[in-house]
Amino acid sequence: MFDVRQSQEPAGRIFKTAWFSKAARKAAIADEWLCVAVREVMLGQAVDLGGGVFKKRLNQNRHRAIRLTRAGRHWIFEYLFAKKDRDNIGTDELAAFRRLVRHYQTVTDAQFAQLLKDGDLTEICHDETQPV
Repeated sequence: MFDVRQSQEPAGRIFKTAWFSKAARKAAIADEWLCVAVREVMLGQAVDLGGGVFKKRLNQNRHRAIRLTRAGRHWIFEYLFAKKDRDNIGTDELAAFRRLVRHYQTVTDAQFAQLLKDGDLTEICHDETQPV
C-alpha cells in the first residue's frame, strides 16, 4: 500500500477537474500552489479522510481542497470550498468521494487521455511538482 506520509517518491501526475479549475480561478489559487500542496500532502500535511480522499488547506487557510488519489500515483483536485462558507464536507459527500476514488482507479491511461482531450481534466504538474 502507498503511504503518502513516508513517500520520497515523485508526486506523479496531478490533475484538476473542470469544476475545480473554475472554482480555483475564482479563488485566485494558482496551479503552482496546487503542485506544492500535493507535495505537502505527501509529507503528511493534510487530513487523510480515508479511502484515498484528502483535505488540504489552501490560499492562506481560506479554502479547503478535496483531493483524490488514483492508485497512489495520480492526484486529482476534485472539490474546493471556502472555510467561511462551510466547516467540512458531509458524510454522504465523503462516501461519494471515496466511490469516485475507486472509479478513478479503474480508469485506463487511454480513458485518462480522453478525459484530458475532452477538457474534463487538466494536468497541472507531473513528477516532482513541475508545472506542465
